[in-house]
Amino acid sequence: MKKTSLIGGIKENFPSGLVVFLVALPLCLGIALASGAPPLSGVISGIVGGLVVGFLSNSNISVSGPAAGLTAIVLTAITDLGAFDLFLCAGIVAGLIQLILGFVRAGSISNYFPNNVIEGMLAAIGIIIILKQIPHALGFDKDYEGHESIFDKGLNFNYFTELLVAVHIGAILVTLVSISVLLIWDKVPALKRMKMLPGALVAVVLGIVLNELFKISGSGLAIGTEHLVSLPVPKSVEDFKNLITLPDFGGLTNPKVWIVGATIAIVASIETLLCIEASDRLDKQRRITDTNLELKAQGIGNLISSFIGGLPMTSVVVRSSANANAGATSKTSAMIHGVLLLVCVLTIPFILNLIPLATLAAVLILVGYKLAKPATFMHFWHLGKFQFIPFVATVVAIVATDLLKGVGIGLAISVFYILQGNMKRAYYLSREKLDDADEITIKLAEEVSFLNKAAIKKTLKNIKSNSTVTIDARETSYITTDVLEMIQDFANIRAKEEDINVELLGFKTSYRDYETNQDSHILITHKRAM
Repeated sequence: MKKTSLIGGIKENFPSGLVVFLVALPLCLGIALASGAPPLSGVISGIVGGLVVGFLSNSNISVSGPAAGLTAIVLTAITDLGAFDLFLCAGIVAGLIQLILGFVRAGSISNYFPNNVIEGMLAAIGIIIILKQIPHALGFDKDYEGHESIFDKGLNFNYFTELLVAVHIGAILVTLVSISVLLIWDKVPALKRMKMLPGALVAVVLGIVLNELFKISGSGLAIGTEHLVSLPVPKSVEDFKNLITLPDFGGLTNPKVWIVGATIAIVASIETLLCIEASDRLDKQRRITDTNLELKAQGIGNLISSFIGGLPMTSVVVRSSANANAGATSKTSAMIHGVLLLVCVLTIPFILNLIPLATLAAVLILVGYKLAKPATFMHFWHLGKFQFIPFVATVVAIVATDLLKGVGIGLAISVFYILQGNMKRAYYLSREKLDDADEITIKLAEEVSFLNKAAIKKTLKNIKSNSTVTIDARETSYITTDVLEMIQDFANIRAKEEDINVELLGFKTSYRDYETNQDSHILITHKRAM
């Protein structure tokens, strides 16, 4: 097995770290704006997510930072608490709770997320990315970043009218040039091998140069500052200090702070576990992340972020998918993205503010397409309706609502189909065989739970008088006591009354035997007198 080290992985992962940095920068700022928090708080969260969580986590693909899924919670909490410094105390509480969840091994719940729901979540995120970036690609930036659903404020048809009227030709040109560069870089082998010069960086540089040429020439194609990255530019150390808000620890005595902290901890932990499952599926080497360690890493990250004025964070699918698509091989990539955020925000914010959002939109649109490509939908279609319907339901629900609600709907539909399939597989007997048969054999499945009681009860009820019935449990390892008692009542009472010949094969003597796995034998045999 190839040995890797943190230092040795820098060269291999620098291009992907750079791509994630370019994607994360406007998202950090946009989510802070959407949350009603200081702009720098989102960047601080991104830096901590890259450096601290990236170092502590053993996820090779996942990237952490401020999350769109927490936007509404953060905005409401800041308003209710009345001050951002009080809200930071809630972030500290959330971090402590996540640490506790990690130590009690709550991360194991991620093992119960079905693959079709996780894949549906990825496809939905891809669609949302594309839909949310189209306005930036067209030069219409009325809506800021940070929303998870495209219907956050209801379906507003005026928005689409405004979008068509406000299209900016210069932004469209930058978008087309950027997409062309990214596609060429991905298709031409010689360019693709230039790991230290990723296509995203070339696209960003060309976007800046093209827009500067528009400005110099006085062209109407020049993209205005409202369509560019917007970072605060401190002119002195004192200015930089004023941009950072520290927590008011007096808020720890406020019950509302603890309620908000607990809410953030639960939502952030669920989102993180979902994203970790998705990130592991994006990992080409299919490495498995320790989810309990991830919760501990997120807890420490949220503690540090809140102590220095940052927003709460989670593992984020957008950044993680961009990381995977850019060729990341280890967590070094996430740490590089954190270093780049820190260095560039401190040293060259004025250069970053020249980047057109149209260029970044081009990068994200291609990321979104790879997540939601038609081949994924066709794959689940060919797997059958029991896989396809929960997959599509998850996609539609997440796009129409948000990540947690959408995943909840997808899980509910998946569970419904699992239960339905389980009930159908309680025994193997077609309805046609039951209608006019005088001799019936019911072969029970390997496991028969209380969920199967209704189906078996209905079958036994429909058995005619003077029939011969064999109920075969020789391949059954578990039967719930409810079903056992029902079969016993049928054999001992109704069969005698209606002259039904019953033979029960392979049943154990009691429910306890199914728990202790005792050897099978015939429980009851009642035969009609000849």
